[in-house]
Amino acid sequence: MKLSWNGFSKKSYQERLELLRAQALLSPEKQMSLEQDEQISLAVADQLSENVVGTFSLPYSIIPELLVNGQDYTVPYVTEEPSVVAAASYASKIIKRAGGFTAQVHERQMIGQVALYQVAEPEKAQEKIANKKAELLELANQAYPSIVKRSGGARDLHVEQIKGETDFLVVYLHVDTQEAMGANMLNTMLEALKPVLEELSQGQSLMGILSNYATDSLVTASCRIAFRYLSPQRDQGREIAEKIALASQFAQADPYRAATHNKGIFNGIDAILIATGNDWRAIEAGAHAFASRDGRYQGLSRWSLDRDTEELVGEMTLPMPVATKGGSIGLNPRVALSHELLGNPSAKELAQIIVSIGLAQNFAALKALVSTGIQQGHMKLQAKSLALLAGASESEVAPLVERLIAEKTFNLETAQRYLENLRS
Repeated sequence: MKLSWNGFSKKSYQERLELLRAQALLSPEKQMSLEQDEQISLAVADQLSENVVGTFSLPYSIIPELLVNGQDYTVPYVTEEPSVVAAASYASKIIKRAGGFTAQVHERQMIGQVALYQVAEPEKAQEKIANKKAELLELANQAYPSIVKRSGGARDLHVEQIKGETDFLVVYLHVDTQEAMGANMLNTMLEALKPVLEELSQGQSLMGILSNYATDSLVTASCRIAFRYLSPQRDQGREIAEKIALASQFAQADPYRAATHNKGIFNGIDAILIATGNDWRAIEAGAHAFASRDGRYQGLSRWSLDRDTEELVGEMTLPMPVATKGGSIGLNPRVALSHELLGNPSAKELAQIIVSIGLAQNFAALKALVSTGIQQGHMKLQAKSLALLAGASESEVAPLVERLIAEKTFNLETAQRYLENLRS
């Protein structure tokens, strides 16, 4: 059955739930969990974290019609900013019409490090460690045999000398973590290697730790958007495409712009990472490091023009070591619901969805910036927040927002005065 999302944003909360139920995107159990607003219990929360005194909620939204590699996805979003949801929905719809996203996983391994210092003969130590590579990989796998049973495990190992105020000899371990992110896995393996590496190097081990700079977990998403989808007027569509390409160049050239450019990408990526129970801090850290890989901080996405086909071409590559197992994924009912809503994707499939939605979010932001301007959407958001702060009921919010935008006056005192007038 073909899903119809027409007017979804204009429907009431209950109507949206009805649509989800009618289209059977969730199992009856998960649908009931959603309708009853089931959240993580205090008992589980108390075990997950320290000093727990309660739980904290954020809006849970969906982005329909994200087309990746020919497959339609309904994407869960956790964010407090409505303009982010609206922008991603708009962009996903346009890009789907244009053919959707193509995405690929280049590799999926995590990297861990053992840092050695006070190594008297680093070249000799480097050679000795390299000669014992097979034995060291086997030792790492023995430390975490369950991942080997799941067809994962330690795959490679290399050594580098790092010169600085203190010289380090660093051993890098590359591990296939399968469906897990693998932080505990990597750290367990590295701890097992430390005594042997100290013996081989005749040095001291400072630490063994996972790296969040996941350059062995790169994912690329791309799309092609015909100029005609950017505006009903042909010349205007071409002009918008040209300006988006220029905006992309600006983000490559200026780190001040690049920071905001990339933040916009993560408006979408963080929203799905949180919804799926993934470590958004780790993903952000790795991505921002990747943005500086050429020695200066740059925009993560690139947009260019194909004038022969009259298309805007977008592409983005990111380290995306996400998980579908482990951590709180199996403990938080809302996270479990998110994975089912997405069709229970593998870690590789989920990574492709996430990079694609990040590129969609970026497209929406750039299009707004070079055409209507970003402030238009933010004004509506500000007006809605003021209306709620002023005490407007559900039926009063829309007319109050309309009045605030029309008058272009955005402060709480004015909102309260307009609300009184509305009620009189």
